[in-house]
Amino acid sequence: MLELNFDMAQTIAFAVVLLLIGRVIKKWIPILERFFIPAPVIGGTLFSIILLIGHETESFTINFNGDIRVLLMTAFFTTIGFSASLKILKSGGIGVLIFLIVATVLVIIQDIVGVSLAKVFGINPLIGLAAGSIPLTGGHGTSGAFGPYLEDLGATGATVVALASATYGLVSGCLIGGPVARRLMNKHNLKPKLDDDATNKLEEDATPVGEKSIFQAIVYISISMGIGAFINPYLKEWGITLPAYIACMFVAAIFRNITDSMKKPLPFKEIEIVGNISLALFLSMALMSLKLWELADLAGPLVIILLIQTVIMAAYAYFVTFNIMGRDYDAAVIATGHCGFGLGASPNAIANMETFTAANGPSPKAFFILPIVAALFIDFTNAAVITTFAGFLTK
Repeated sequence: MLELNFDMAQTIAFAVVLLLIGRVIKKWIPILERFFIPAPVIGGTLFSIILLIGHETESFTINFNGDIRVLLMTAFFTTIGFSASLKILKSGGIGVLIFLIVATVLVIIQDIVGVSLAKVFGINPLIGLAAGSIPLTGGHGTSGAFGPYLEDLGATGATVVALASATYGLVSGCLIGGPVARRLMNKHNLKPKLDDDATNKLEEDATPVGEKSIFQAIVYISISMGIGAFINPYLKEWGITLPAYIACMFVAAIFRNITDSMKKPLPFKEIEIVGNISLALFLSMALMSLKLWELADLAGPLVIILLIQTVIMAAYAYFVTFNIMGRDYDAAVIATGHCGFGLGASPNAIANMETFTAANGPSPKAFFILPIVAALFIDFTNAAVITTFAGFLTK
């Protein structure tokens, strides 16, 4: 068997090539664009299939350097930390807090269902987490990060299960969102509030991006990563076991809220750019390194678990999200958005809401509340729930 070993430079170059291939394929195949399948997922998954063929035919295998992937993953989650502003949470009013609680309860339910069904099928309960809130509410970024964490705890194949589940979630989240909201609107005869005063929007920074501002962003990110990496071993000594990038994320959140209190602006646009680039390269590396052959024995149980999770998501949005968020038109729009990011990702949520409101009328309130929770705060509560479950399951 031909065996190739790629160093750090070769690994990142290969990831970039697959990312570019993914972008080209996404333009060629409209359905991939419609379901917001990320380009690195397309390119990385395509190569993982080629790698599977090499493994099954015993003709070739490729080993990639994993150090740069860990660095990119940590950088991405650190940039997420800078979005966690208590000031924004407060400005969003009670609606943002209520929806954050609603979304977090779903996270807990997804993990309970995943772990319980894994036990029913006689597989490692940690694999249930890899088919729970990690890929569904979390998405590909969380899957690529927590998959190796679960594997370190003994769950062989957790990464491939999580990433496969996340891809399924992107599609299913788009498919169920519209029918759920349409059923709610027809049953309750809902109409948009044309006098809705909830027209607040997150402020956008119009400052042009330049070398100085990008360097400032890298400084903030690097310092947060360094402090997080420094304190993580001490947390373990105190009995708090967390993935290293979670500590970095919390340090970044502390930085954000300190600067908010000092009214000192941060280069948010540049931080977001660094985070997006880090995520794209990280996902490409994570997907191209997938060992799909590890999925063979788990395929049957995984399909059943994901189908049940889909039914639960639809029912939760219909009965819980809608009722708690006000039983009105805005609540129905939030419900369709919740289907999008509860199974997929924030872009899916926005797509669901835009499609629904384009046909039925605007909902400024929904477009303010949901993105704040989906893009800024749910990663924190999701990470807390995941690590808590993992801690209980490994005791």
